Amino acid sequence: MDFDFERESKKPTLMKIMIEIFIWAAQIAAVVFLAYFIVYYCIEKTNVVGVSMENTLSANDPIIINKFTYRVSDPKRFDVIVFKQSGKEHSFYNIKRIIGLPGETILIKDGNIYIDNVIIEDKVLVDDMINYGLASEEITLEDNEYFVLGDNRNNSEDSRFASIGNITRDEIIGKAALRMSPFNFISKLNLKDPGAE
Repeated sequence: MDFDFERESKKPTLMKIMIEIFIWAAQIAAVVFLAYFIVYYCIEKTNVVGVSMENTLSANDPIIINKFTYRVSDPKRFDVIVFKQSGKEHSFYNIKRIIGLPGETILIKDGNIYIDNVIIEDKVLVDDMINYGLASEEITLEDNEYFVLGDNRNNSEDSRFASIGNITRDEIIGKAALRMSPFNFISKLNLKDPGAE
């Protein structure tokens, strides 16, 4: 009886190829999963539409949205958020600054923003508002609602107007974190000089 040495020597080679194919497929699956996880849960790139956030952000500025932060913490006052409202006339992302938090009462009068009857000071440089819209009367936010304004106060469609209204938590995509060009953290843009009066 003759022994087929050639057949026996092919077995380890075939096993090695199968292991390499399995490792290669697992690596591709891991990369696809990681890419999906990052895009769906962590970060996303978009461009600013319109001029409502000038002088903080300008039209077409490329920005990075941090989608993860609000999965582990609540949005805070003065955060710049990205949101999308279903059933509204716009299909694009909106970018505005949070002014009022859930449960608070908002009123704008005499050029001031009142939160629960206390004047809040803007942390960014903005023009005095001409049109107070719905906020010329008290607006009390529900437990999941936020009141937002554009930094370009006299050229912004925001919570002062029925076309936008209050933003609900589930409409928030994430926090506008980075401006890509020119590069900067959005939280550092257009801030008032704390030493200025």
